[in-house]
Amino acid sequence: MTAQANNPLHGITLEKLLTELVAHYGWEELGRQIEIRCFNVDPSISSSLKFLRRTPWARERVESLYLYMLRRREG
Repeated sequence: MTAQANNPLHGITLEKLLTELVAHYGWEELGRQIEIRCFNVDPSISSSLKFLRRTPWARERVESLYLYMLRRREG
């Protein structure tokens, strides 16, 4: 099946995605890009994962920023 062949998020866990974003932007910049409390107040991967798994709109913003980061790296 090739339905996922062009999906850059296929096979990427939310934890890996978030870890890469933090490594690239840092918590401070990530909190500026996506203003959610778990990025700005005592941030951690585990607390952020809990929030993102329960909050579809925030997860969509994080995935969108991740895709933007990938495009910038390739370009």
